[in-house]
Amino acid sequence: MFRFALTRIAMALPTLLIVAVSVFVLIRLIPGDPAQLMLGDLATPASLADLRARLGLDQSLPVQFGIWFGNVLSGDFGQSISSQQAVLPLILQRFWVSSQIVLVAVLLASCVAVPAGVIAAWKQDSPLDLGLVATATLLLSIPTFWLGLLLLLFFGLKLEWLPVVGYVSIAENPWAGILYLVMPIMTLFLHEIGVILRMARASTLEVLRLDYITHARAKGLSEGAVLWRHAFKNAFGPTWTLIGLVLGNLLGGIAVVETVFTIPGLGRLLVDAIFARDYPVIQGCMLFVAFTYVLVNLVIDLCYPVFDPRVTAQ
Repeated sequence: MFRFALTRIAMALPTLLIVAVSVFVLIRLIPGDPAQLMLGDLATPASLADLRARLGLDQSLPVQFGIWFGNVLSGDFGQSISSQQAVLPLILQRFWVSSQIVLVAVLLASCVAVPAGVIAAWKQDSPLDLGLVATATLLLSIPTFWLGLLLLLFFGLKLEWLPVVGYVSIAENPWAGILYLVMPIMTLFLHEIGVILRMARASTLEVLRLDYITHARAKGLSEGAVLWRHAFKNAFGPTWTLIGLVLGNLLGGIAVVETVFTIPGLGRLLVDAIFARDYPVIQGCMLFVAFTYVLVNLVIDLCYPVFDPRVTAQ
């Protein structure tokens, strides 16, 4: 197990380095002078030179990367041009808001979709299976922004059960904070049910066709024992991988939902920074999202031996 963990960690480090280089290069490929774009057309030569010096833009690209990467390793992601705040604390503050929505939504979706997918596979081609698959396909086909708008219209405007616009931190007012997060969480919850249910059903169907399942049934075991004690553990591996991918994707791509519900999360911060041409914030957000994605999938890999003991032999 320890060797398996070290191998996965060693594989993640080069990935993070490649991500850092890619983020740096992509920002530098944006047309135009970053200092000119940040300060506007009325900037003086002195202010342009000062900003280029502060950002290290007057150095060669390898030197710029070395300075920037060294600062990143020390926890210094730079300073926001528009708000004059340190980038890393700003990112962590917004990430906390996004993580509340994503983690709860994925947890709830997994608790509902995984058992539903297993049962759908067990009752293959039955009305229950067809109904679950049709529901999953419908939920998967609805764009998150449209689903969010429907929830806003129904629960916010028509029924007036939930607040429509704004955000309150749970730390400041727990009850009000929960009410503001209900619809964003519900939006992601409904959408991700379709993704996870389909994968859980497909992987369970594949396992149910294996010989050892036939042998377990021939021994006289009940269908419940065959399904949950023998089939579920082997079938859950691919679904667990998908849950990790969904979690990583949502943590980095929640901007649409945050925009619909005016939630000040990480995705909204990245969108606002792009419109403001705030390059330090853009660079920091992209690097942080990539790091989070790699870290989430690393944790998913490290948890594999819990579900499949055969992995420890690799």
